[in-house]
Amino acid sequence: MQIEKIRLKKLNNTRDLGGFPTQNGNKIKKGRLIRSGKLYKLPNKTINALKKAGVTTVIDLRTEQECLERPYCGIDGVKYVHIPLVCTATRGITHEKGMAYAVLEDSKRIADEFGTADRYMTYVYDKMLFDSESCELLEKFMRILLEEDDCVLWYCNQGKDRTGIAAMLIEWLLGVDEELIIKDYAISDKFRRGKMMLQYAGLLLVPGKRHFKELLRAMMKAKPRYIIDSMQKIKQNCGTIEKYFTDRLHFTESEIAALKNKYCE
Repeated sequence: MQIEKIRLKKLNNTRDLGGFPTQNGNKIKKGRLIRSGKLYKLPNKTINALKKAGVTTVIDLRTEQECLERPYCGIDGVKYVHIPLVCTATRGITHEKGMAYAVLEDSKRIADEFGTADRYMTYVYDKMLFDSESCELLEKFMRILLEEDDCVLWYCNQGKDRTGIAAMLIEWLLGVDEELIIKDYAISDKFRRGKMMLQYAGLLLVPGKRHFKELLRAMMKAKPRYIIDSMQKIKQNCGTIEKYFTDRLHFTESEIAALKNKYCE
């Protein structure tokens, strides 16, 4: 399946999950679930296009600091919900401007404790999926999807890590094939290519050892193994994605069925 980017000015890494095929020959309804990078300083033309697309709820997964540095643009008539899906372990994935130097300093600790970006990112994703505080936030996110009747758009800074975890969970629950889930996650690198090049260039300007900069550069990528490892951990700990929703997010079987009925056709 071809995954298409929503091409609107100043939007980064944005796409509709509508049309993704699911089990039993179904597919996700179009114009209901949209994932994105940050909604910051959007021009009126882009804002109007989002309203025309039917977006009625926006969920911001960023930290308080990220929201202060790059405030949500605001869309009249659209509900805004802030769910900071982050814990101390996820510091390196937030990309806050004010924390750029601190993150570079923190890269030494990451290198000492984990050795590689791959090990660190696997750890971060595990925390997002299984940390009790994070599970409470993921439950809040999923309950908004359950309650809202129209189009929900969710985003973080880059639309890759926190947004990617949330997308993986709802796609998997709705019955999207694992290979397509992995593809949707990894395609973030293609959709963010221009932004990534600017970030790489920015790293060169920050004082620090080359080894630590390379570690941070690796953390910017959407490597398939990160989401593959996450799905494998869910299987190991819960057996199925449905059990993850019941055991970790406290959804009932009837609520899971309601989610599937709401977003599949």
